[in-house]
Amino acid sequence: MNWTEEAMKARLVRYADLIPCRTAFIDTRTPGSTEKENFTIIGAGVSESADQHVHITERHGFNIGAARQPFGCVNSQHSHDTAEVFVVHSGHWRLPFGPNKEDGSIDIGPGDVASVPIHMFRGFEKLDEGVGFLWTVLGEDDPGKVTWAPAVFEAAADHGLKLAKGGRLIDTSQGEYTLQDVELAETTGADAAAELKTPPMDKLRECVVSADAIAGNPGSPLAAEGVSEAPVITPVATGDGFAAGPIAGWWPHGFNLRRLTLATGAYVPQHARHEVEVIFVHAGTLEVSWDGGAITMGAGDTLSVPIGLSHAFRNTASVDLVAFVVRGGDAPAMPTFAR
Repeated sequence: MNWTEEAMKARLVRYADLIPCRTAFIDTRTPGSTEKENFTIIGAGVSESADQHVHITERHGFNIGAARQPFGCVNSQHSHDTAEVFVVHSGHWRLPFGPNKEDGSIDIGPGDVASVPIHMFRGFEKLDEGVGFLWTVLGEDDPGKVTWAPAVFEAAADHGLKLAKGGRLIDTSQGEYTLQDVELAETTGADAAAELKTPPMDKLRECVVSADAIAGNPGSPLAAEGVSEAPVITPVATGDGFAAGPIAGWWPHGFNLRRLTLATGAYVPQHARHEVEVIFVHAGTLEVSWDGGAITMGAGDTLSVPIGLSHAFRNTASVDLVAFVVRGGDAPAMPTFAR
């Protein structure tokens, strides 16, 4: 395919162009949760609302989403069937664990990454003043439906919201629902909730990497003067020179997460990847170029690079570029550099 700038821009989602959903989940009217915005950037996501906009529908083997919340806003306790990874773009956040937040918590801030294990209850809360943004990765093309803690169903019902089988949100206050034509999803019972046990806190701390602890891999094929590629999530040793860790996980991910840093003027020559690649700019400016053109990305922007497209990176700004890169599969291969 001839990848024109127009074709590539269709794979670019700028932060300013993100379309939020304010009614994505069953807790949307629960006090403390009314101001949250949910984004589905790539893939089907896990939204329960027909109003959820999907920016890029192409299957990648994982989903990319985001949440934007003001101070004090809460995403209620829930469990996932696939990996859920949080990359903190802005703000300070708390991840409380357990169906009623009784099993401890971990705080994360800008540049930190947390991968929460499957089949356990977690939520997230914005701790500081102002609006914060979490960029998220969910495992698999179909990440399944959210399992809510029992108390979440009870609070939602008090505000007229119920969940139909299949995960569709029903607003009883708007006349959308009668018992005759809608079969409701079963609430999460006490026995089912008890099976979603929280791992010990020392194990959960292994699932978080602070920004300061992320270290570049000198063996990366992208490493060069002013260029660092650091592992964040590496399930197993890879074909492009990365050992497992620092987050490997005892649950499946199906992707790698790297942090790419370029100093001013630093350049990565044209190369093609053999797996899907999604780039999120955390800070600074990144120029992505190929034979058909170039795109300049800013903070908060997300780009899906086509498999096999030979492309280059350059930092054209006067500050360091920091980007997070998702590579498909547990063990990405060596890139192929243009001659």
